[in-house]
Amino acid sequence: MMATAKDGIIGPDSVLGKWLGFTSDKFDGYLWKQGRRIYISFIISKIENKGNFSKLVKEIISHGFDVAIPPPMGKMELIVRKWKFKKIYEFFPEANCDCEVWVMKNVCSKCEKACDIKGGK
Repeated sequence: MMATAKDGIIGPDSVLGKWLGFTSDKFDGYLWKQGRRIYISFIISKIENKGNFSKLVKEIISHGFDVAIPPPMGKMELIVRKWKFKKIYEFFPEANCDCEVWVMKNVCSKCEKACDIKGGK
């Protein structure tokens, strides 16, 4: 359904934002959709240590998207390492260079292949 939504900025409380659990009562900032990937870059959890970020990542994955975090800093770098995100480099035409991105792919636990996962865990 929403996986076919238009690429671009996802604001808190937008239709796609609400569907993913990205709401203004939990977060400030925005997400970015590009194809089957949701980039989490400029967000702040309004209430830390309540699981809002982990719930957001699980919702994004459960709806069939990959999660990408361009270069994580501070606490976020610790999180992506702990959760076993994979570090890759992607070319960003706007910057005309390769940039570090940490990715968690939407992978089915039953067949270990990228596929649509139905429902949250």
